[in-house]
Amino acid sequence: MFTGLCELTHLEELDVSYNYLGGALPSCLSNLTSLLSLSLYSNKFSGDIALSPLNKLTSLQYLSLSDNHFRIPISLQPFFNHSKLKHIYAENNEFYIDTNIESLEPTFQLNTLLLSSCGDCGAIPNFLYSQHDLEHLDLSHLDLTGEFPIWLLENNTRLKTLSLVNNSLSGPIELPAHSHMSLEYLDISKNFLDGHIPMEIGASLPSLLELNISENSLIGSIPPSIGDMELLQFLDLSHNNLSGGIPEKLTMGCSSLRLLTLSNNNLQGQIFSEKFSLFQLVELQLDGNHFSGSIPKSLSNCSSLSSIDFSNNNLSGRIPSWMGNMSCLQEIIMSNNGLEGPIPIDFCQLQYLLILDLSNNNISGSLPSCFGQGHIIHVHLSKNRLEGSLTTQFCKSSSLVTLDLSYNQLSGNIPNCINMLGELSYLILKNNNLEGKIPFQLCKLQNLSLIDLSQNHLSGRIPSCLKLTTHELYNEDHGVLPVIGSTLHHFNNTLSVGEPVHFTTKNMAYSYKGRLLTYMSGIDLSCNKLIGEIPYEIGHLSKIHVLNLSHNFLVGGIPSTFSNLEQIESLDLSYNNLSGKIPPELVELYFLSTFSVAYNNLSGKTPARIRQFATFDGSCYRGNPLLCGEPMKSCSTTSPPPMIQEGPTQGREDDGFIDMGVFYVSLTVSYIMVLITIAAVLYINPYWRRAWFYYTEMCFVSSYYFIVDHLS
Repeated sequence: MFTGLCELTHLEELDVSYNYLGGALPSCLSNLTSLLSLSLYSNKFSGDIALSPLNKLTSLQYLSLSDNHFRIPISLQPFFNHSKLKHIYAENNEFYIDTNIESLEPTFQLNTLLLSSCGDCGAIPNFLYSQHDLEHLDLSHLDLTGEFPIWLLENNTRLKTLSLVNNSLSGPIELPAHSHMSLEYLDISKNFLDGHIPMEIGASLPSLLELNISENSLIGSIPPSIGDMELLQFLDLSHNNLSGGIPEKLTMGCSSLRLLTLSNNNLQGQIFSEKFSLFQLVELQLDGNHFSGSIPKSLSNCSSLSSIDFSNNNLSGRIPSWMGNMSCLQEIIMSNNGLEGPIPIDFCQLQYLLILDLSNNNISGSLPSCFGQGHIIHVHLSKNRLEGSLTTQFCKSSSLVTLDLSYNQLSGNIPNCINMLGELSYLILKNNNLEGKIPFQLCKLQNLSLIDLSQNHLSGRIPSCLKLTTHELYNEDHGVLPVIGSTLHHFNNTLSVGEPVHFTTKNMAYSYKGRLLTYMSGIDLSCNKLIGEIPYEIGHLSKIHVLNLSHNFLVGGIPSTFSNLEQIESLDLSYNNLSGKIPPELVELYFLSTFSVAYNNLSGKTPARIRQFATFDGSCYRGNPLLCGEPMKSCSTTSPPPMIQEGPTQGREDDGFIDMGVFYVSLTVSYIMVLITIAAVLYINPYWRRAWFYYTEMCFVSSYYFIVDHLS
């Protein structure tokens, strides 16, 4: 391709971006001495720029090397003689520290320099000390060390964009001696900056549109002078150690603010005072602090608000009904607070709501009858005091992906219309009072990954048609923004991440979120009243990671098809009435780390002590008296019959004498005393009383199925 181009010696502009060109740049490019603009963006070029023909193209004004595989010295010394060079775009390449640096200053005065990449480049390159015309500078993700480069602001009075994200800068934040009137975007997040945010930051940087100082080690209060930034649209101070409250001057002065993120600090007090002018807010993230009091009514005037995250605070009071009038709301996340009262019926008006998370509060009452209309995707209402039946509230939510109503007091049956939730992936109804059968309509849901119906009163048989899937094609990439410093992507990204889903695996409750959640697949039907045999079809769920059927009344054998559960990590079949042998093929389950068949009626030999089964101890098998083999008793050990010695006294009565009348009376009295003692203990201790009735019920059911099986 370049063979013909190299002959165009008077060519001034060359753009070969967005192709699949690769390899080293051809040496004949050095012939293009008249070239003013060269764009090699988004190809597969490689090689060391220090040895490339670009060194001889001294007429260049614009150079784009972004998204390739070039090796570029961080000093940019190969371009020091390019006196006309104004714009260098070199993101997403490999930068290195060149050891043979000559003590020269570059002849160029750059306007734009974008070097954002992954690398370990040491200190900020020295050539920048001689630059005075910079307007856009991005040195992110280079692991740069040293202190905050205040001299960059002082030397470049026309600097508009400064991005130093994800480096190793340390020490306090310093500000220029005089106000910098040009800076619009400042992003120094993900560093090791400490100390206080300078109190005069608002006066020093009055023209800022975006300020991001998140993920550092800053302490102290939020400076009220931020309220002097009248043009500020995006403010992110999250993931620091800031304390105090939100300054009233900020809520009054930053009237253009669209995004306010103060998450994961130590802020406290009321969220907002009555003096409030942040009416342009689109996204408000205050999670992970110590805010208290009620949800501020001042937010009712934020007609454009689309996302609220107040989770992990100390908020109290009722959820205000006026939130139902905020027609743009897409996210309401207020988990882990002390909110109480019912879910406002006004929420039915939120037609664009996508995420609702009110979990771990004191929400009471029943689910609104209109609930689930619209386009809602994730519903998290676990660990509240919701009651009533789960009727058809959510059946119209064809977009619903997550439904978590665990740890409430819901009753009734699982509605048959659940098959209308075609996108449902995570169904968590654990620890309620649900009863009836597991509806076979669950089998029609093609996207289910997690089913947790444990700790209810469900009865009947396990549907043999249950099936699960995993969402391994999930993609978290959100693209590359063309404009440095813009955080408009926040509004899209937060909706795609979603809230965590809690699921018990390996006898531990874990939180799954984002990409990890999409790989998770499991069924938990434990602690119910399910009967019948385990369907052999469950053994065809080859992608399942967790299967828990413990504490039911299941009978029959363990299906040999379970050897097909190639991805299984946790398998719990304990506390049932299973019989027969443990399939020896289970030793082929290479990822199995938790296994229990305790307290059943299994017999025969335990699986061979190889692979994962070599790690399982006797507790995994206890309560099966007919099982033998390691780690239980040896199968070869048999007890010989007792030897009876013939002697001269054999056949004669013992020399001792027993009064049989006294014996029967004492036996009767002892029996009555035992019954009275048991009754007294059960009356005093309710926990033992429940355990006794549960054990009695288990014995009756077990005896019933034993008789039925043998009679049939």
